[in-house]
Formats: sequence, C-alpha cells, structure tokens
Amino acid sequence: MSGEGPDSIPTSADPRSKRPTKKRALSPTSSQAASVTALFAKPDREIRVPPPATGPSSSLQRAASSRRPPPEIISNVQGSSAGAGSGEFHVYKASRRREYERLRDMDADLQRQRDQEGFARDKEERDRRDQDKTRRNREKREKAKARKAAVVKRAVDNHPSPVNTAVKDGVAGRAAHANGPRASQPHPSDNLDRVDQPATVPATVPATVPATGLVIHDEDD
Repeated sequence: MSGEGPDSIPTSADPRSKRPTKKRALSPTSSQAASVTALFAKPDREIRVPPPATGPSSSLQRAASSRRPPPEIISNVQGSSAGAGSGEFHVYKASRRREYERLRDMDADLQRQRDQEGFARDKEERDRRDQDKTRRNREKREKAKARKAAVVKRAVDNHPSPVNTAVKDGVAGRAAHANGPRASQPHPSDNLDRVDQPATVPATVPATVPATGLVIHDEDD
C-alpha cells in the first residue's frame, strides 16, 4: 500500500508509483471495444480483409496460392546417381521437391478442367432430357384434348336430342355471330321505311264480283 490510514490506495493506483498497472483477463465485450478503439485510432490506415474461407476447395486454393509457384523449366535436376555424402545431394532433393510440386499443380489444374467439362456436359444432357420430356408431355396433352373434342362432336352428331340440338344451335349461332350478321335477320331501319310508304293494292282483282243482298222472284200462278 502507498500509505497507512483509511484512505490508503493500492500502490499500482498511486500516481507517484512507477509500477505498471496490473493486467486482468478481458471479457468479450472489453476485447471487442479494445479492437474497435485500435481500429479507429488510425482511420487512414489501409485494412486488408482476407476472403471468406468456405469449403475444402477454398483451403486448397489458399494453400496453392501461399505456395511459391514452381518454375516451368528446371535445368539443374540431378540424376539418382548422386551419393548421400556429396554436396549435390541436398540440391537434388530441393530440385526434386520443386519438380514434384510443379507436376502436382499441373495434375490439379488438369483435374479441375476435366471436372468443369464433365459438369457442363452433364448439365447439357440433363437440359436436353428435360426438354424432350416436356415436349412429349405437351404432345400427349394436345392429343388427349383433340381426342376428347372428337368424341364430343361424334356424340352430338349421332344422338340428336334437345340438349344436343341446343348445343349445336349455340355453336352455330356463335359461329354466325363471329362471321357476321345473318342475312335473314331484318334491320330496324327497314321497318321505318315500310311505315312511311302507302299500302299497295294487289294487282290481280276478279272481274265480276257477285252481288250481295235480297233477291225477289215474281210468280205468275
């Protein structure tokens, strides 16, 4: 303690003390607050955010990107005749490791390309099968509709009943209405013309018309 008495304070809290402040375990909230404070302390500093890692393929790509790309041509690959005690043995091992990495990367690229081509080929095949199935179903539906219409028409023609006659008349009426007004139907303007004209007398009248009334005959007896 920094002194005696009821108002004594810890030595670490005394401003006169040079002892460093005790560090305590940070809670998740205080840890996040410290991270945010450190982040906003230098707002002009560029922050690099790594891409999200999801799935095994991302880990393989991350490992391939972190590995140094092997050279295309290795001219100093030594043969297997190098002795274990020679100085070229370690050079040979490093060259062989780089060559194996190059071949492994080439095989991985080839396998990835084959997988993509196979996926595209399978997708085209599935699309073609789906289109063929849709076309066959559509043709079946059209044939079923045509067959049903033919059965209904045959039944109407073979069994003339009031219902069927009404159905036929309705169909004919709809067809006539679609084609235009019927010629036998009088127009309202024709009746107006007939009212304005005087009534005509038939041209054929009998020559002699029998007289009507009482006839008296004289008797001599």
